Amino acid sequence: MAFAGLVGVSAGAVLVAEMGDKTQLVAMSLASRYRVRTVLLGSALATVVIHGISVLLAEVLGLALPADWLSLGAGLAFLGFGAWTLRGDELTEADEERAATRRAGSALLTVATIFFLAELGDKTMFTTIAVGADHAGTPLSWLAVWIGSTLGMVAADALGIALGMLLGKKLPEKAIRIGAAVVFFLAGLAMTWQGLSALLF
Repeated sequence: MAFAGLVGVSAGAVLVAEMGDKTQLVAMSLASRYRVRTVLLGSALATVVIHGISVLLAEVLGLALPADWLSLGAGLAFLGFGAWTLRGDELTEADEERAATRRAGSALLTVATIFFLAELGDKTMFTTIAVGADHAGTPLSWLAVWIGSTLGMVAADALGIALGMLLGKKLPEKAIRIGAAVVFFLAGLAMTWQGLSALLF
C-alpha cells in the first residue's frame, strides 16, 4: 500500500475506534477546565508518544504491552484524578501571582499525562498495533501508521474538545467539576476492573 494510503487507513481506523471512547470523553471534560490550545496540544503530545510506542511494538516486537497491568495502573490513577477533580483547586492571590508564569507548562503536563494514561491499553492503542503489524516490513510503514494514527486521534479529540467548550458555556462550574469527576471515576473503575479481572481470572 502507498504511504499516503496507509496514513489514511491508519487515521480512519483510529478515528472510528476513538468515537465515544473514554479518551474523547476526557477531552470534553478537560476542555471545560483548560484552554483549548492546551488540551489539543497535550492530546497531540500524548498521542505522538503512545502511538509511537504502539508502532514500535507492531514493527519490532509484534506483541502488545501487558494490557492487564497497564489497565490496572491507569485505572487507579484515574480514580485519583477523579478525587482531585471533585475536590477542586483553590488558589490564593499569592498563588495566582506565583503560578502565572508556570501555569501554561504545568497545565500542559497535566493534560498530556491524563491523555497518556487514558490511552495505555486502550482500544485505539491496539488498533494502531493491529494496523502496524498488518503492514510491518513495508518500507516506512511504521512512519505512515504513526502519522495516520496520531492524526486520527487528534481529530477525534478535537471533536470532544469542541463539545466540551459548547457544554462548558451552558453549565455552572460545579456541574462541570462533578461531571468531569464522574467521567474519571467511571473510566478508572472500568480500567481497574479490566486489569484486575485479567490478572485474577
